[in-house]
Amino acid sequence: MWPGRPPPKVLAGPRTAAGDGAGTKMASDIGIELGRAAAAAAKRAAASVVRIDGGARYSASGVVWSADGVVVTAGHGLHGADEVALGLPDGSAARGEVAGRDPATDLAVVRTGASGLAPAAWAEGEPEVGELVLAVTRPGRGPRAGLGVVARTGGAWRTAGGGPVDRYVELDVALQPGFSGGLAADLAGRGVGLTSAGLVRGTALAVPPPTLRRVVEAILAHGEVRRGYLGLASLPVRLPPRAAALAGQETALLVTAVEEESPAGRAGLGLGDLLLALGGAPLADLSDLWPALEEARIGSAVRARFVRGGAVQEAELVVGVRERARGARP
Repeated sequence: MWPGRPPPKVLAGPRTAAGDGAGTKMASDIGIELGRAAAAAAKRAAASVVRIDGGARYSASGVVWSADGVVVTAGHGLHGADEVALGLPDGSAARGEVAGRDPATDLAVVRTGASGLAPAAWAEGEPEVGELVLAVTRPGRGPRAGLGVVARTGGAWRTAGGGPVDRYVELDVALQPGFSGGLAADLAGRGVGLTSAGLVRGTALAVPPPTLRRVVEAILAHGEVRRGYLGLASLPVRLPPRAAALAGQETALLVTAVEEESPAGRAGLGLGDLLLALGGAPLADLSDLWPALEEARIGSAVRARFVRGGAVQEAELVVGVRERARGARP
């Protein structure tokens, strides 16, 4: 008897070995099926991934864009080469010529006369955080596959060079030699982007298909991604109190140089002008000029609002096209 106390509770014994075995087998079966799915996806994706040798120590990867010999890759992996050697999925080799580069998005297009290439299949929709993803590259004769997850996603963004990217897709996957220019694929082997470690230092990203499509089409048509040109140099400044009250804003871009016979020069802009807005969009930083310099704006007229001699004025500029030799002025 247990005076003054309730009898002790009888605790359930450990689960039977049969129960543990069933759980272990289920987990094992899931792991086996996942492994098989990943292997099949890697095989499908690898059929569209090539090796690119531009003469540097490490090879880059590239993704077959179309069966007629168009390959898209990361521009920094070419190391400035205009002719490259390709290692194809079937083990053969081919020569390739760089059709063009877009430094702003770190993308490049290579053309080859090789036949029998299999273009990558692209997934519909956008990847979500937590989805499993394979980074399939070809740093050597055979493919390399790394399994990871989509770590972060976001909306449209611009690179440090001003290149527009349709969606931010960050991968939690190991960075290995030859990573850039490979195919980020889902577990069906469909591409969700081009792997790149050159846009954000030390970060594995997937450049989404819409961005790839826009850049590839522009390079095939023009040899580059055309961007607008104003022909001026500027730097951001804080306006003096009187000018700020007059302009209705606290910051502007101070014009420090204007090229002759440029859109800015023909519009009458000059040294010392304080640019307040372009196309109705306020200007506080050099990056604020980028939307007005998209390829679609070339040839269109935009209104520039600026301060000169203590008065707010306006002028109309026709956005030109930046030639390759013009340098960095917008």
